[in-house]
Amino acid sequence: MSKKTVSAASDTETRATSEHAPDLRLWLRTLACTNLIENHIRSRLRAEFDITLPRFDLMAQLERSPQGLKMGELSKRMMVTGGNVTGITDQLVAEGLVVREDSPKDRRAYIVKLTPEGRRSFRKMAEAHEKWVVELFVGMDENQRGQLYELLAVLKTSAAKAAGKK
Repeated sequence: MSKKTVSAASDTETRATSEHAPDLRLWLRTLACTNLIENHIRSRLRAEFDITLPRFDLMAQLERSPQGLKMGELSKRMMVTGGNVTGITDQLVAEGLVVREDSPKDRRAYIVKLTPEGRRSFRKMAEAHEKWVVELFVGMDENQRGQLYELLAVLKTSAAKAAGKK
């Protein structure tokens, strides 16, 4: 068995057997795919740009908001603690990729923005990131990708409704 086969076979999906509910097996397969893709992206970002996925994600949020974002908003969008955002921001400030400015509307808050160097650096990473994602879906034809996209939209809607019923 090749290394790729071994790693694919030892993922979260292997937790389920044919005796488990089909929905559980589907969930674990979805999770396995997510983990495989995320791990590949993490590895490529580290190897080619010496950056972590959380740092890339923070820069992506700032790229979408050129006016900058408050630390609390970054924390909410990234779904991590304020302490995590502060640590990542501190690293990116030290590297000259982002700046932290006082908020003109709230003296207690900071606004974080990409620097021109941060914007250039992020664009290079984002172009590579997109190519890597495209490579990961190369085994599916356009029709299959479209079907999967539509089916995942149905799942997303269903899961959101069920989560709202608490």
